[in-house]
Amino acid sequence: MAKGDIIMVSQRELKLLHVIHKVLEGAITQATAATLVSISERQIRRLVKRIRAEGGEGILHKSRGRDSSRKLPSKLKDRVVDLYRRKYTGFGPTFAAEKLAEIDKVDISDETLRKWLLESGQWVRGRKGKAHRQWRERRHHHGELLQMDGSHHDWFEGRGPKCVLMGMIDDATGNIYGQFHAYEGTLPAMACFKGYVQKYGIPLAVYLDRHTTYKSPTKVTMEEEIAGVSPLSEFGRAMAELEVEMIYAHSPQAKGRVERLFQTLQDRLVKEMRLLGISSIQAANKFLKTYLSKFNKQFSVKPANEADLHRAVPEMLDLDKVLCIRTPRALRNDFTVAHNKKLYPGGERCADRHSSCRREDRRLSGHKL
Repeated sequence: MAKGDIIMVSQRELKLLHVIHKVLEGAITQATAATLVSISERQIRRLVKRIRAEGGEGILHKSRGRDSSRKLPSKLKDRVVDLYRRKYTGFGPTFAAEKLAEIDKVDISDETLRKWLLESGQWVRGRKGKAHRQWRERRHHHGELLQMDGSHHDWFEGRGPKCVLMGMIDDATGNIYGQFHAYEGTLPAMACFKGYVQKYGIPLAVYLDRHTTYKSPTKVTMEEEIAGVSPLSEFGRAMAELEVEMIYAHSPQAKGRVERLFQTLQDRLVKEMRLLGISSIQAANKFLKTYLSKFNKQFSVKPANEADLHRAVPEMLDLDKVLCIRTPRALRNDFTVAHNKKLYPGGERCADRHSSCRREDRRLSGHKL
């Protein structure tokens, strides 16, 4: 038999052909055949008629070997693969499909793009990680718990200085907020928290790691231990004044939502800024204002309970006087306070002119946000 006459059939088709032959021989009825191969009697009748007229080839589906009517043209495939090679190298198929539709007006599914990239060698299917143990259930209300951390990363891929993304994610909804800063410290954390509060309100609690910015490294004194209090960092002091509960995580896995957020942003956000050529902290923060709204609209979820537990900032509360670094200083004889080699007007001495005591509430907000 010539090579061109060879017909490849599946085991399923061979079984079906065998059963149809039994029907043609009169060994079994069409109803029995339909039960044996799990198809309808109507289909059995059609196959019997076709095989009686065409022979064994009648078992083959008529569309075999034909291109699908929904097949995309090869020119489009070549264009998309070329665009990916030139502009979106390293982008995952899902993210690349989004950017192709948004920027290049090429609307294809992520699965189609994944198939084309695998065929062209532009994408390698990655291994799936080990199954995670059971995730902690989300909190039920927006504003009930806020996870916060800083992500150290080469956000500008060498185009600008290395910096830190101070990021926050609401545990119930997945809404995120963030700011870029030169380092992770008290003032950047306070600035980011202030921006969040101005946008959403004051949350009930914040989930943090044990970085010295958030948890004071000072050892507990005997007096504090007896009183049942712990030393606070400046950030912790500010949270206490705002009545925001601070919960400390014992491992990165404990605050998994913000850790996974950083993994996502280190992929998506970095590539978004690459496309726009962003190379400075100022430009990145300006871009974040629009990017975060878009991100939240795409990825946030509805909370189990619609009630929003954020508290509005009281009109009489000055956030700058709370979210600041307070440095205690003694009042000089000329009623001034020295700080960073500068003198500032101070208050009054105690009523006892001969006493060296000072009023306890004399503090200097040395760093306003």
